[in-house]
Amino acid sequence: MAQAEHPQDLADCTATELLQLYRSGAASPVEATRAVLARIDKHNPQLNAFCLVAHASAMESAQQSEARWQQFRSHGQACGALEGVPVSVKDLILTAGMPTLRGSHTVDANQAWDVDAPATARLREAGAVILGKTSTPEFGCKGETNSPRTGITRNPWDVRKTPGGSSGGAAGAVACGMGPLAIGTDGAGSVRIPAAFCGNVGLKPSFGRVPAYPLSPFGSVAHLGPHSRSVADAAVLMNVLKQPDARDWTSLPFDATDYLDGLEDGIRGLRIAWSPTLGYAMGVDPEVAQAVAAAVEQLADLGAHVEQIDPGFDDPLEISTGLWFAGAWTIWNTLSPAQQALTDPDFRAEALIGESFSALDLQRLQLRRGALGSHMRQFMQRFDLLVTPSVAVPAFDARPAGHTPMDPQAMLGWTPFSYPFNLTQQPASTVPCGLSKAGLPIGVQFVGPMFGDALVLRASRAYEAARTCSVDFMRPVPLR
Repeated sequence: MAQAEHPQDLADCTATELLQLYRSGAASPVEATRAVLARIDKHNPQLNAFCLVAHASAMESAQQSEARWQQFRSHGQACGALEGVPVSVKDLILTAGMPTLRGSHTVDANQAWDVDAPATARLREAGAVILGKTSTPEFGCKGETNSPRTGITRNPWDVRKTPGGSSGGAAGAVACGMGPLAIGTDGAGSVRIPAAFCGNVGLKPSFGRVPAYPLSPFGSVAHLGPHSRSVADAAVLMNVLKQPDARDWTSLPFDATDYLDGLEDGIRGLRIAWSPTLGYAMGVDPEVAQAVAAAVEQLADLGAHVEQIDPGFDDPLEISTGLWFAGAWTIWNTLSPAQQALTDPDFRAEALIGESFSALDLQRLQLRRGALGSHMRQFMQRFDLLVTPSVAVPAFDARPAGHTPMDPQAMLGWTPFSYPFNLTQQPASTVPCGLSKAGLPIGVQFVGPMFGDALVLRASRAYEAARTCSVDFMRPVPLR
């Protein structure tokens, strides 16, 4: 086998490319981590993707990984699945040795930070190099990334635009080469929205497949999942993250699946439901509609049986935002009046809307959610996958917190394809499928049946491999 060549800039490598380079000895974790930290130092002041960069601990971790790779090459000693790969963690996820401030002035940084969430613990066990914490809106409360504590995070494709949210820092970092992998959270689209806006691959796994601790105050709509620049990288990261953790009582049993197995098997013969609007999304940008329709044509060319059909449910915006606002009210009531005065006006507005819901209102929302979940379980008996646009619009202007009065439409009305599948807990991915005329990425969404995470990744990879639009759009213009 030919030895892998050292690329010009290791910050531009995917995780799988880095692992190949490490294995052959053509590059080292120390070199890669230095390159990524240099990229962060160069671009983060403008993008604000990271709210904390752990230079010293990242380099120490990289040196330890380099020693383990040397032992592998000389003695065959096993290395971790992500040994030496730089990874970032969203600032909602506990990370020992680093404060988790949740984008909020209400969190005191001066306390013991000695607990790893399950996802962070699995990263360490796999040998990943943790770079730091990525920016989030306060408590992950919206689909943009701005907060009183960390300011506005920007899109590397156009710094006037938002990267989306709430995992906007994670998505911007991956798109810009500030680490090939990132962990985000997704409560109503918060992995998929920013991944689509930033031209990345993003996966919201089946609920419980990636354990969480502590559980989100927003309840069982909240998932954890990977951001990456390739589907293979998402599969590698899922192999690490999917291990059960007893601290999460909702986590699924052990899954022996290797998500790389069968990743290249294609989609010939699969039954795909293609829904351009889900039957209710009337505000889809024409450029988004055209790019996603072209992607669906490629799926048919790959041998899938594609049927244009809506799944047959009404817009569940009221369900999603009602449950979300109730979660915001729950957090609000843990804060003192002095802390409440420091909060993001958007979070404050969500909480005060949540105050208006009675116990009966919430029970009715839960019953409607259950009916939606049952409906989609039955619909997916007829189809292997459902394909939609990822987000109805390309990235819009980056603006400060509180720029628009908060209500359900302002919160999620522009992303009608994401939140239904948090309610149903199905796995869903976004893969880049084109650029708008303004040069902003557009994503296509693959939704699978519950527990069909491997199938979602396989379909995502089939499209990624066959994509006929230019792969140049995978990198923001300043980085090409």
